[in-house]
Amino acid sequence: MKVKVAVLGATGMVGQKFVQLLENHPWFKISALAASERRVGKIYGNEVTWLVSANMPKCVRDIEMVPMDPKYVDADIVFSALPSDVAKEVEPKFSEAGFVVASNASAYRMVDDVPLVIPEVNSEHLSLIEVQKKNRGWDGFIVTNPNCTTIMLVLTLKPLMELGLKSVRVASMQALSGAGYPGVPSMAIMDNVIPYISGEEDKVEKEPLKILGKFDGNKVIPAPITVSASCHRVAVVDGHTEAVWVDFYKDVEVEEVAKAFENMKSLNLPSSPEKVIVVRMEKDRPQPRLDRNEGNGMSVVVGRIRKDAWGIKYIVTGHNTVRGAAGASILNAELMIKEKII
Repeated sequence: MKVKVAVLGATGMVGQKFVQLLENHPWFKISALAASERRVGKIYGNEVTWLVSANMPKCVRDIEMVPMDPKYVDADIVFSALPSDVAKEVEPKFSEAGFVVASNASAYRMVDDVPLVIPEVNSEHLSLIEVQKKNRGWDGFIVTNPNCTTIMLVLTLKPLMELGLKSVRVASMQALSGAGYPGVPSMAIMDNVIPYISGEEDKVEKEPLKILGKFDGNKVIPAPITVSASCHRVAVVDGHTEAVWVDFYKDVEVEEVAKAFENMKSLNLPSSPEKVIVVRMEKDRPQPRLDRNEGNGMSVVVGRIRKDAWGIKYIVTGHNTVRGAAGASILNAELMIKEKII
């Protein structure tokens, strides 16, 4: 029997991506779609301009949307695609009522007793769930996934930790879909690069330290590395690209880094890609248009690994609304089922 799941914020861009990825999922079945007050009682198929696919999944076209209130949601897991300010109020209500909240929102990512998880990187941080439930007296709990830019970056940093990673610099070139819909006005982004995304650099600099940190039984001790980020919006529809410079405590060769990437282990979960990190040897790869759908959008693609006076530098690309958002939350939920947390 499939686990019943709901999507909070189902009409937004990430909400629609959740719906798309959950269609025909082997473990999950959509039982409710929750939306803002003005859409409650309306039919999902009549209210949504389908942004993430040419065809809306048939399984959701006739679903009547319900309030973002635990009393109206029949599900075991709720996937949150809510804006941060709304999530801050709504997600605890569901957790207190006994729901598992797998959240893509930023509201609780950096809270001490809330796991911030990438399954291939820090699955042990799920042990924070018991700390959270004890602290708050909840029957349910919240588990978060990172910012979309952070996910692409940290997937490549994890295998480098064993090589003595010291510091990181990253310059992002972020897709328009990361701004939601309608997103950036066309006259602002055409023939242009916007060198500022509100709040983004702070997330990219802080979230990796928690994800790569050590769980001591009560809290996460941040990883002893530094991250400096500069984030930019570019005229690409889907797929974030990042230029990364990494420094080590010892001399590290390009071949060692490439091997570490290649050896990153995948997980045996429905949404897991065959390879977490795909290394491209072509001089002009990765490119978002060519590489964002690698591993059904759940892999990241790395290329241009080279040495310079500062350390090693490389390029990474990944699908921001799949691996960087909805797919990340779904993978977290799959991991929790595998670990018998759910």
